[in-house]
Amino acid sequence: MLVVEAKLKNGTPEQYHRLDEAIRTSQFVRNSCVRYWIENKGTTRNDLQKLCAVLANNKETPWVNKLNSQARQSAADRAWQSINRFYQNCQAKIPGKKGFPRFKKHSRSVEYKLTGYKLSDNRRKIRFTDGFKAGEFDLWCSPKTLVYYSEQQIKRVRVVRRADGYYCQFLIDVERQEYHKPTGQITGIDLGLKEFYTDAQGNTVENPRYLRKSEKRLQKAQRRLSKKFRKGKKQSKNYHKQRVKVAKLHLKVSRQRKDKAIKDALALVQSNDLVVYEALKVRNLVKNRKLAKSISDASWYQFTEWLNYFAKIYRIVCVAVPPHFTSQDCSVCGTRVQKTLSTRTHQCPNCQTVLDRDHNASINILKKGLKYLGNHLNASTSLGIDTERSRSVNGTVGQTETDPNALGESGLWIFSGDIENLSCLVEQGISDSDLERIPRHSVA
Repeated sequence: MLVVEAKLKNGTPEQYHRLDEAIRTSQFVRNSCVRYWIENKGTTRNDLQKLCAVLANNKETPWVNKLNSQARQSAADRAWQSINRFYQNCQAKIPGKKGFPRFKKHSRSVEYKLTGYKLSDNRRKIRFTDGFKAGEFDLWCSPKTLVYYSEQQIKRVRVVRRADGYYCQFLIDVERQEYHKPTGQITGIDLGLKEFYTDAQGNTVENPRYLRKSEKRLQKAQRRLSKKFRKGKKQSKNYHKQRVKVAKLHLKVSRQRKDKAIKDALALVQSNDLVVYEALKVRNLVKNRKLAKSISDASWYQFTEWLNYFAKIYRIVCVAVPPHFTSQDCSVCGTRVQKTLSTRTHQCPNCQTVLDRDHNASINILKKGLKYLGNHLNASTSLGIDTERSRSVNGTVGQTETDPNALGESGLWIFSGDIENLSCLVEQGISDSDLERIPRHSVA
């Protein structure tokens, strides 16, 4: 699947107001589904789909009937996704909160499937045809982007409201594959705050700290916003204008982080045949109140998501390893040298090795990734894994009852000798939450 985004331009204030009404209606349907699930035990996904028709025919909620029927179904699907995620977290017995479905208060999108909109022949305009009658908008994106795909390939259209306007996202059914020229290079990367990451060759990428750089402007804008706030009264137009200015500053920081993550991940994948990184649990790391802002500003999770995505697209090997003791162990002799966060140099008393702390950690990460990769290869070849037999045992290709080191990844590429069929390997000790967020490449 491929997502193409275009900005909705040249609409009147009344048209944008009608888009807001569609978004609020979608939020109402989604919240109604959550409420129905709470009040009725044993509710299924089909029950939520039926509830959409009941809401549309209810005389007390006539505005629901204006929303396209498939858009109502999409809202019910989004409610069921949150419910199903809650069930899975309960079954997995993850510690802490399980993610009980909440009611949305400020939704910003409405999703259409195959109806409710009409694209022009040149793909430069879109008209929304449901009961809200938002009308026609210009699509501002690359002129040739949408022309390459037929209407049959467009499976979903989502309207998203942001601080700087309204956007239309097209979900296109197309398989993206890029050619990767083998470079013979392998590397491991250590994510950090001083440098964004350091690879096993000692190269570093600076941490841009976008939020820190924009902090003064944000503080000034937020002070102005707080002065315009009137408690218990209707807010003025100047308050809402200033609120939009603050939101645009935050949106700029968010876009800067995303652009940086995409460029760094793509450059790393294109220049290496094997990339090993540490599977950090950012959710736990941000609990440190002294480092939470810096960790969030670094955006490690977003970077690793794009790294895995490009690894799958370019069909290279991407291995995620647990970060335990990668900074403490010596990369030469393996001696464990205890360090605090303020200690930036690794000095081994056993072999007298002196390295930068992050460089030493990146070498350990690469070694750990190669070790897990080698263990998986040796276990697969020595045991002679039968793919069909392992499917019948537990439903997962590459895992057997007699293979304690099975990593849960398809083993077909091992027998063909084609390393391009492998997307990534995951070490057995990583938790299920890490397994879910690391994409895999299925071999036909």
